[in-house]
Amino acid sequence: MIKRFSVLYVGQIDLENPGVDGTPADERRYPNEKLIEAYGNAENLAKHMDELGYYCMWTAEHHFQREGYEVFPNLILQGVHLAGITKQLKFGSGFNVVPNWHPIRLAEDYAMADIMTKGRLIFGVGRGYQSREVETFGSPVIDNDANKELFEEQMEIIFKCFNEDSFTHEGKHYSLPAHVPFRGYEVQDITMVPKPINTPVEIWQPVASGRTLEYIARKGIKGVVALTGDVLVNQLFNTYKDFAAEEGRNLSLGQDMALGIGFCLGDSEREAMDKVRPYHDERYKWFAPFGFVRYTDSEGRAWGTPGAPSRAPTIEEGIEQKVWYCGEPEGCIKFLHEMEERYPGLEDVILQWPEAMPWEMYKDQLSRFAKDVMPEFTKQA
Repeated sequence: MIKRFSVLYVGQIDLENPGVDGTPADERRYPNEKLIEAYGNAENLAKHMDELGYYCMWTAEHHFQREGYEVFPNLILQGVHLAGITKQLKFGSGFNVVPNWHPIRLAEDYAMADIMTKGRLIFGVGRGYQSREVETFGSPVIDNDANKELFEEQMEIIFKCFNEDSFTHEGKHYSLPAHVPFRGYEVQDITMVPKPINTPVEIWQPVASGRTLEYIARKGIKGVVALTGDVLVNQLFNTYKDFAAEEGRNLSLGQDMALGIGFCLGDSEREAMDKVRPYHDERYKWFAPFGFVRYTDSEGRAWGTPGAPSRAPTIEEGIEQKVWYCGEPEGCIKFLHEMEERYPGLEDVILQWPEAMPWEMYKDQLSRFAKDVMPEFTKQA
């Protein structure tokens, strides 16, 4: 049963000339005074969501983005600030790119934020996918196996930081603590100070493959499946449930998972499609080359695999795949109830802010969604 609605804002600025025939993504380059517009957008979004009763504002960690699509490099720092100007909204790291960090520093930052905001930050982790940033920070991402190996060792350390009074670690990438003299004795172990006070720490991770699902299910990490076609969503939700059962966690289908969707409300499907089209298309101009078109063709083959399409999708295809909803609020309620019927354990829905959609337009969309769609679900929660 759907209980909570959140928003993902990846940190785009107001991009001019959006759409298929607009400015090519790689030709966009903006000065700092333009790039920092996104920080004002984040404040406006947080205050508006807080007033309307949304649950959580998720943002994305990225670096070096002179193109203007994703300009937030530190989500925990941002979350502490936004919590200070709002009353109850939570702030999710969607996601901290762990290979960009020393794992202890990341764990410490989250623990401090948890204390200072009284539990209003949600800890999210990811392995990263953009070579320009991860490899520049000295970690592997082009070598997927090396990236996975590093990430899992880093997560082992983060779990120790959160859950153990003191710890040591000996691995391929880290030897902790440093074996050095300190105040007349040899250091044997370390304690993370401070520790988070809201425990166990709720951790979320994005899901794009079965390999990720097995890992997060075994570790008790919750999964986010965002802008993914319904065939793949069904596969991923069932696979997570099965792996969790092997660990003794008997979940309802969709439990401990969040579903990310795109939407645009209007007086008709056609009106809403035409309104969101340039912003939908701008999103995929940036994300499709990274492989972020998680759709299937009529034969069930994932896009990008042999025989299946390998291109940016249209909004019509997004609607067909049940990744996007466009139309009247009543139809959106029906769409979400269908998701509840298919996934009875699903409690969290994350709404995507379409890249390049102006803030005033998206503000109106969120207001309309909160007025005409959310009450149907929050009253049952």
